[in-house]
Amino acid sequence: MSTVLPIEQTPGFVLRDWSQQQLARVEQALDAWVAPDRAVSESSSEQEDHVLGHAAPAALREAMRYSVLDGGKRLRPLLVLAAREAVRELEPEAMRAALDDAALRAACAVELIHAYSLVHDDMPCMDNDILRRGKPTVHVKYGEAQALLAGDALQALAFEILTPALVPSQPPVYAVQARLCRLLACAAGYEGMAGGQAIDLASTGLRLTEDQLRGMHRLKTGALLQGSVMMGAACLADDAHMAVTAFPALRDYGAALGLAFQVVDDILDVTADSATLGKTAGKDAAQDKPTYVSVLGLENSLAYAQALLDQALQALQRSQLTNTAALRALADMVVNRGS
Repeated sequence: MSTVLPIEQTPGFVLRDWSQQQLARVEQALDAWVAPDRAVSESSSEQEDHVLGHAAPAALREAMRYSVLDGGKRLRPLLVLAAREAVRELEPEAMRAALDDAALRAACAVELIHAYSLVHDDMPCMDNDILRRGKPTVHVKYGEAQALLAGDALQALAFEILTPALVPSQPPVYAVQARLCRLLACAAGYEGMAGGQAIDLASTGLRLTEDQLRGMHRLKTGALLQGSVMMGAACLADDAHMAVTAFPALRDYGAALGLAFQVVDDILDVTADSATLGKTAGKDAAQDKPTYVSVLGLENSLAYAQALLDQALQALQRSQLTNTAALRALADMVVNRGS
């Protein structure tokens, strides 16, 4: 039995209203930063100033924007911004604008990493899927070569966004930018998302234990979700704050949430149709991939998802942070999104 306050008792907080406000900021930023179609000047000096997107071939720009814009729930950006809100009270007012900007950039960067991973995962050499976010996958629409390049470019762009040129009106936050780059690289790399995908590919047709399955998904899915939480929490100028009780608790929250997301994903793969999911339903069973449903059964998987939700909410309670309403509501949404 959960010992934490039910979500609906959080006074004055409505997840839909909060999400709409945050998503408007994220969508506006993504539209501005992801390969914008700008006129290319003929002057050599201006050509030297071009960043990715200004002079990129039109087909690549289009594939990149198709991969990212107008689709997806944006859970990872929302987790970044919710975690930033939770720790914002720890900073003096003078630093907040610069750190809020860093958090918005982190939110967009983690979405770009997520988008690149989907582009590559859907390709024939990986999962060979034809539907993503309710529309044809990138390699189906643009071809395998453009899909590969679009994913590569999105990965690079994520780190470019995290390290912008100095804004004269704001204090520099170089240490924060470096911290965010490291967190994102670790979450996406061989000991995170990419490593988990490698295990997943090697596990096709095998019978994994529950511990093996959990280990795979803590990397493949959980690392980037947990990393999103920690990136939002890392938008603090004072390194000393990073060692306080709140941060281990937020790390535990992110770990429980990341695993819960995959458990529910496995449940929905066998209980929902493709139109509802926005991607091909039943593909894990068709490809003989181990899932929580195949290992635990449907009823035990449902119970496990609720237990992970309870773990996440209890971790927030341990953090002793006072502004965690968004994090609490997002955890509930992740676990109960198929209800």
